[in-house]
Amino acid sequence: MKSILALPLLLALAPDEDVTPVDRLAHEKMLVLDTHLDTPELFEHPGWDFARWHDRAFDGSQVDIPRMEQGGLDGGFFVIYTPQGPLTPAGYAAARNAALTRATWIQRVVAAHPDKLELATTPADARRIAASGKRVVFQSIENSYPLGEDLSLLRHFHDLGVRLAGPVHFRNNQFADSATDKPKWHGFSPLGRQWVAEMNRLGMVIDVSHASDDVFDQALALSKTPILASHSGPKAIFDHPRNLDDARMRKLAAAGGVLQINSVYLAPPVSVPGGDSLSERQRRWWVLPPAEQRKLVADIAALGPVGGTADFELFMRSLLHAIQVMGVDHVGIGADWDGGGGVRGMEDITALPRITARLRKAGYGDADIEKIWSGNALRVLQAAEDWATAHPG
Repeated sequence: MKSILALPLLLALAPDEDVTPVDRLAHEKMLVLDTHLDTPELFEHPGWDFARWHDRAFDGSQVDIPRMEQGGLDGGFFVIYTPQGPLTPAGYAAARNAALTRATWIQRVVAAHPDKLELATTPADARRIAASGKRVVFQSIENSYPLGEDLSLLRHFHDLGVRLAGPVHFRNNQFADSATDKPKWHGFSPLGRQWVAEMNRLGMVIDVSHASDDVFDQALALSKTPILASHSGPKAIFDHPRNLDDARMRKLAAAGGVLQINSVYLAPPVSVPGGDSLSERQRRWWVLPPAEQRKLVADIAALGPVGGTADFELFMRSLLHAIQVMGVDHVGIGADWDGGGGVRGMEDITALPRITARLRKAGYGDADIEKIWSGNALRVLQAAEDWATAHPG
């Protein structure tokens, strides 16, 4: 699922005539964060340079520093993602090493660009870094599988700067049930309940994206601080296990939490003839000889516009539905860039001003739009930090 290719991304960028100069200026003045950036996977590819503008149609990437500047993305949560493996000592060790390697790559890329990037662990950090003109690099964990059965490792990741973590991914693990697997624990496992308590103790935000409905319900009941769904969406738009029904969305808002709207799971997937083969070639673009790289670009162009029915209008319907159900104080954006996200008309982060423009057109004021872009998520982050400070031990 975490390949660098999502076939809808092969389309050309949609024109942004709907973004007026006033809209763009308003967007640039806001603190704009996304809570789920899978871009660190690309950091480990030889020759892929985060400081260079990349061609989405070639390598499938959606985020780099020049495009962050172009799209007014001030930063966000860069993900330490680990695919689910066997629940064995060897599996845990391999996952731990992979997660630590990815965390090291995030730190290495930030250190290599001190004039452009800076690590953040608090809302105050984010505001200070953005005000300085640099991009904000929070860190998060998608799938706590690499912790094995040793919750002391969570403190180690906290010390590395991680402030947001989800217990599970597409398959059940030692902590919890996944939304896309058959129930094993019917929520959290006993170890998973200890994970919740340790997350609270450390001042880390619990991320319920990918978790089952039972895990969601139990996280709301168990957590001492508000929780976040870093990249999820409403079932009312598309009935998928990864999405939340309106009742749970309301419960999340009532508990002070935030739903960060995804650009995936908006519509049924569409199969494209030859798409799987092309996807695999594009995923491995960086190991192809130059002649095969040129052929890859030509084959992508020959395939023509592809993708499902999900487009920018559907994404906005999802976002506006969530705002209507939950209120403007409990919705944000986590589009799953470089992890399968993007829709027609919003293929990479250069299109982000379109969201601000459309929200302004819908009648939302700039202060409320900035809550959606960053304020709501930062409020949840601050609440976790404050609770941990007030309850040391």
